[in-house]
Amino acid sequence: MTQVLVVDAANVVGSRPDGWWKDRAGAARRLHESLLVADTAYDEIVLVLEGQAKGGVRAGRDGHVRTVHARGEGDDTIVAEAQAAAQRGDRVVVVTADRLLQARVGGAGAQALGPSWLLDQL
Repeated sequence: MTQVLVVDAANVVGSRPDGWWKDRAGAARRLHESLLVADTAYDEIVLVLEGQAKGGVRAGRDGHVRTVHARGEGDDTIVAEAQAAAQRGDRVVVVTADRLLQARVGGAGAQALGPSWLLDQL
């Protein structure tokens, strides 16, 4: 069974007051770089970017990390990615602290974990 981790980049980056709001693209790039070298049990990591953060990382695959640029609301893209993976029979975990989003991905067959869990892995 493939293990897929879907990352709500805005939520993870926003969980640490490190000045990310001054350079959203740079914050997204740093998160992407951390995910590339992180030692996790996940076969695929899906990094969902929205707004200005999309300028930091091009959409597409880079090793085991696939970056997706949300067309509109990032939450809708995160739910769609989680649903697609769950429908393929993958084990899906979504990283977000957004309670409404956690409920939505739970309904799609994914487990939700908070940003602090992911940051501890990095």
